[in-house]
Amino acid sequence: MDEAWAAVEAVKTASVKDLFADEPDRLERLALDEAGIHFDFSKTHLSRDALAAFIRLAEAADFAGRRDALFAGEIVNPTEGRAAEHSAERGEGAPESVARARKLHQRMRTLIDAVEAEAFGPVEHIIHIGIGGSALGPELLLDTLGRAGAGYDVAIVSNVDGAALEEAALAFDPHATLLVIASKTFTTSEAMLNARSALDWMRDHGVTDPLGRTVALTAAPDKALAFGIDETRILPFAETVGGRFSLWSSIGLPAAAALGWDAFESLLEGAAAMDRHFRLALPERNVPLIAAFVDRYYANVRGAGTRAVFAYDERLRLLPTYLQQLEMESNGKSVRLDGSPVGRTAAPVTWGGVGTDAQHAVFQLLHQGTQLVPVEFVASLEPGNELDPEHHRQLLINCFAQGAALMAGRDAADPHRAYPGDRPSTTILLDRIDPRTLGALLAFYEHRTFANAVLLRINPFDQFGVELGKEMANALDSQSALDFDPSTEALIARAFGDVE
Repeated sequence: MDEAWAAVEAVKTASVKDLFADEPDRLERLALDEAGIHFDFSKTHLSRDALAAFIRLAEAADFAGRRDALFAGEIVNPTEGRAAEHSAERGEGAPESVARARKLHQRMRTLIDAVEAEAFGPVEHIIHIGIGGSALGPELLLDTLGRAGAGYDVAIVSNVDGAALEEAALAFDPHATLLVIASKTFTTSEAMLNARSALDWMRDHGVTDPLGRTVALTAAPDKALAFGIDETRILPFAETVGGRFSLWSSIGLPAAAALGWDAFESLLEGAAAMDRHFRLALPERNVPLIAAFVDRYYANVRGAGTRAVFAYDERLRLLPTYLQQLEMESNGKSVRLDGSPVGRTAAPVTWGGVGTDAQHAVFQLLHQGTQLVPVEFVASLEPGNELDPEHHRQLLINCFAQGAALMAGRDAADPHRAYPGDRPSTTILLDRIDPRTLGALLAFYEHRTFANAVLLRINPFDQFGVELGKEMANALDSQSALDFDPSTEALIARAFGDVE
């Protein structure tokens, strides 16, 4: 595999403008349509020779074998001894895993029907408590798809800062609120503290049985039962579904309830369409794999330390935040599957924002700064509003113009007004933003993340990097004997006084 990497790194690549001149079929090869989404990689430095070298790298990494193992439900998370079966949640995976997921989805739908039938009493509001993947996925779904109206007011509460829960409490009637606690282990400290405070809020306002208005979403149903939640209101999901891949499972309950079951099913269908493409497409036409090739080129050949994502649609404003967890928690690793050093950049820093706001903030650096930052533009052909169509026309014009300007640059006698150009971008253009297309888009990003990990020979499904800080916080909270550095000791003393 080292020889395959050496071949990738040895490819000489011209400027993007020259690549368009040298490769007349470039747009045909690198602008691909799949599941209602147009992916244009032609403004990157992925030349014909570079693509061929990356395909050989994928073969050396046994990409096809690793992909087959993923969908077959085999152990692809060896450090935790688990499969990664989020694709089974949308019907693409081992038959027994798909059958289990369908059964759990039916249970979720039955509970939603019970809520609608007022089996919990009147419900107008939902407070969904979780953190990380237990919050980011549902929040993205609701913010993207719920702007035209939703069946319930939903507040996603993730931050342990009490201001987050207080904001929801001030806005909602506790007697008409359904509390949803989402935690894979049902031990996550931030989620459990928020859950206890939410239950206290309901009791303090006269709700006689707040646990009777509480639903648990977890892979540890026994712990939810011990917490006091009735078994009929516990919606399990498989341990093989990681948090940042879990919006397809019962973690998606608030979105399924507020947007309607048909919308949730369409979301799953769109993701399944991308699953099938990822499983069956040839490497040179496989959209998530090509995206991973682009990522690896800029991170490992050109030394780009970051990747920027700009959503040219207000409905997708949370996409960069969602991708930060998906990409950096998955691939922010420094060792390979066998424990040896990766020896090259794994996950670049993912960041971004919303166009056109970002043009008046960070695009100065993208156009004239010294850093090379590959940019990704995400937009929709159909607008998300009923205002004058000129709004959406101007939005798309700005999106397309920024990609063109980054590539073309401009010479000027005054160096302050010169643009170096040859700066790469990818454009992802959705036919429309609806549940099916959003499902396909999010599945694309999941498979891209996995493909990057295969090329690097790392495990994208564990996240041990989050544990040390939690251990230290738990030690401080319990006043356990633990030596901190002088700076931390001083901060502790300033905030809490001397801790024995």
